[in-house]
Amino acid sequence: MFRYILKRLLYAIPVFLGITFVIYTLINLAPGGPLSVLAASGEMSLSDLEALKISMGLDKPIVIRYFIWLGDLLHGDFGISYRTSQEVSLMISQRIMPSLMLTGTGILAAMLVGVPLGIISAYKPNSVWDHISTFISFIGASVPNFFLSLLLIYVLAVKLKWFPTSGMQSSGMSGNLLDLLHHLALPAFVCGIQPIGNYIKQTRSSVLEVLNEEYIKTARSKGITNVVIVLKHAFRNALIPIVTTISLSIPFLIGGAVVTEQIFAWPGIGSLMITAITSRDYPVIMGVAVLICGVVLVANLILDLIYAALDPRIKFK
Repeated sequence: MFRYILKRLLYAIPVFLGITFVIYTLINLAPGGPLSVLAASGEMSLSDLEALKISMGLDKPIVIRYFIWLGDLLHGDFGISYRTSQEVSLMISQRIMPSLMLTGTGILAAMLVGVPLGIISAYKPNSVWDHISTFISFIGASVPNFFLSLLLIYVLAVKLKWFPTSGMQSSGMSGNLLDLLHHLALPAFVCGIQPIGNYIKQTRSSVLEVLNEEYIKTARSKGITNVVIVLKHAFRNALIPIVTTISLSIPFLIGGAVVTEQIFAWPGIGSLMITAITSRDYPVIMGVAVLICGVVLVANLILDLIYAALDPRIKFK
C-alpha cells in the first residue's frame, strides 16, 4: 500500500503543475489587470503606473512569472495580495474556517437526511416516503441557489424577521454560539439542499440495484428480516457509489459556496475568491486555487483507500 500511495503522490505532481499553470495563464490573459483600476481613476501618472508594474513583476512574460510564483510557493510563500498588501496565506487562513463551518454544516445535514431517505425509498419503492424523497430530490436539483437564497431572505428574514439577512454574527455578539448558529441557519440550509437531492438519488439507485442481486434473494429465503438485509447487506455493498457522490462535494466544501457566501455576506473562501477575481488579485486567486487543487488530489487518494476498505476485491497496484 505504501508503494501505491507514493506512486499516486508522484502522479499528482504533474497534475498539480498542469492545473496551476493553466489557471495562472488564464487569469493573466483575462481582460484588465491589477493596475486597470488605478489607470482608470487617473490618480497615478503613466510613469508611476509603469514603475509599479515593474515592482510587481507584471512586466515579465507569463511563463517566467509562473515559475517565479512556483518557486516562492515551494518555499511556503503564497505571495502578497495586490489589493490589501496582506500575506495571501494569512487571508486564506482567516477565511477557511467560516467556509468549512458553512459548507460542512450543509453537507453533513445533507448526508444525515439524504442517505436515510434514499435507503427508505429503496426499501419501500412507490411509497409515500419514496414520493417525498423524490420531491425533495427534484427541488434540490432544480432550484438555483441564488433564487432560493433570495427567497429565504425575503420571506424568513425580511418579512417574518426570524433570521438575520446577512453576516456571520451580530455587532457586539462575537463569540456567542447561539448568535452564530442563528446566522448560520439560512445559508447552511441553502448549501445543503442541492447535495440532499444528489445523495437521495444515488443512495436509492445503488441500494435498489443491490437488492436485486442473487445473494439478497438467498438471504431472504433464509428468513433474514428485510431491515437486516437492507442495512447490513445491501447498504454496505452499495456504499462505493454513495461515497463517490459524497466525495464530489469536497471541492465545494473547501472552495466555499461562492454564490451563497456572496448573497449572505458570509466571510468565506468563496467570497474572497470573487473579490480577488473582480480586482484581478492574482496572488489570492492562485492561493485559493492551490488550496482547492491540493485538497482534491489528496481526497481522491483517500477515496481510493476507502474503496479498498469497503470492497476487499479491490487491490492496490
